[in-house]
Amino acid sequence: MCVRVLLIEDDETIAEPLGEGLREYGLTVRHVATGAEGLRGPYGDVVLLDLGLPDMDGIDVCRGIRQVSDVPVIILSARGEEADRVLGLELGADDYLAKPFSLRELVARIRAVRRRRLPPRETAYAGESEGAAPGALVVDRRTRQVWVGEEQVALTPKEFELLALLAEDAGAVYSRQTILDRVWDEHYDGPTKTLDVHVATLRRKLGDPAWIRTLRGVGFRLAVQTPEQDRPRGAS
Repeated sequence: MCVRVLLIEDDETIAEPLGEGLREYGLTVRHVATGAEGLRGPYGDVVLLDLGLPDMDGIDVCRGIRQVSDVPVIILSARGEEADRVLGLELGADDYLAKPFSLRELVARIRAVRRRRLPPRETAYAGESEGAAPGALVVDRRTRQVWVGEEQVALTPKEFELLALLAEDAGAVYSRQTILDRVWDEHYDGPTKTLDVHVATLRRKLGDPAWIRTLRGVGFRLAVQTPEQDRPRGAS
């Protein structure tokens, strides 16, 4: 799933390169320069919040967001004092990163807060229109178990991570580079053929190649049936 980031930062010299860097990691970034704009949302999947905003204190923005949403909030601030960090975390921020920081560390923290907020189980239904085998695919992150219908499927750690990534937003397309960055490493420089091998093995273990769809030149997606498609014919 393409992670949507709301960046609340008034300093353009920081916001512009930060946004570009995050996009290079496959994230979608929306930037606003004031606390009032940030509070209006939408918040996306993760909020990156500067404390030194021109119209209000970032701590108040954090408090306002937390009153209406449980979206993960990472505070980015030049205020590195312990009192500020403690206050931000007590008000509901998920993490606090003092400036200056490395882009790689920030991306790692974004991924960490996203993992903590993801549900432990992801369920996708194979759709007849997709041509996939009927039944539910359950990916249990807590136990790292996978089930197709009543059958448990044994996967290697990399196969599980690949399937769990596709199941985060079943039906959405993940680019090959996004998959390599998140399942292997953002600096992975090995043969990309390894991804195709893992996809082929996953298809075989899941019992039907139509479970994982290939979009040539783009990437892969998990074939699913929406709840509306799953209703019996004639049902309203």
